[in-house]
Amino acid sequence: MNEKMTMLFAFLESSGIWAPVVFLLFHSFRQFLFIPVTVLCIVGGILFGSILGTVYSLIGLTVSCIMFYFFYQSMPKTFTKIKRMKEKWLGDRVTLTVGQIAILRCVPFMQYHLLSLIMLERKRNFFSFTKQSLLTNIPVAIVYTYFGQTIRNLSPTVIVFTLFFFTLLFYLFREKQIKIKWKDFFVEKAS
Repeated sequence: MNEKMTMLFAFLESSGIWAPVVFLLFHSFRQFLFIPVTVLCIVGGILFGSILGTVYSLIGLTVSCIMFYFFYQSMPKTFTKIKRMKEKWLGDRVTLTVGQIAILRCVPFMQYHLLSLIMLERKRNFFSFTKQSLLTNIPVAIVYTYFGQTIRNLSPTVIVFTLFFFTLLFYLFREKQIKIKWKDFFVEKAS
């Protein structure tokens, strides 16, 4: 990961005035270049500072989600691998709220477009999907831009505490449902 970050950092630094445009293009096509979201957000924080880096990362991640939407609409059969991954990891009837997806996007090992697929299954309308993509990208852009360089140097206890905190938030933002079994709902009459 350090090699990718160093190459990306050097390339963006040499772009001069075009660096924001090149950065947004990297965000848009990062999935084809196999660059993780976290790396780009960290580099954005280092190059542009926390505020501009967050704004550029947010725009780039949202454009990436929009591209995913159009690729999925035009070629749904090519996304069978992501669908199988979703069924394997989360089951076939998973319902995650926008808050849960926003938290999961902050987890580095979570597949980014798997979460986009879950959102797409919830909201098939383009504008609803784009709005939810923007909302779920805000935390990941802020977290990795602000804590860009220092996130690698955190102690193991801080990392464990952070993961525990995200797990707690994930639980609190769940969709609350009550499931009643058929036999409990329709009690058999004693004969």
